[in-house]
Amino acid sequence: MALQPSEKKKIIDKFSQGKGDTGSPEVQIALLTERIKNLTSHLKKHSHDVHSRRGLLTIVSKRRRLLNYLQKQASARYKQIVADLGLAK
Repeated sequence: MALQPSEKKKIIDKFSQGKGDTGSPEVQIALLTERIKNLTSHLKKHSHDVHSRRGLLTIVSKRRRLLNYLQKQASARYKQIVADLGLAK
């Protein structure tokens, strides 16, 4: 269920603000979104996996907090990342 290093590198390259940037909110949100997609597809097959469901809820809330932070700090960057990832509020 974890991201492969090659997938992770592609996401970081696409959403980073500069060279070596792995900690910006955009990168973190994009990585969490990919993990959410993977876990969601896993839970469709294994509906009784309670531990993964709890992990999914934790990841979703972490992404929500990062999105709230980005919206308060830089609304233009927030709108851009929501549009790029196809997230609707």
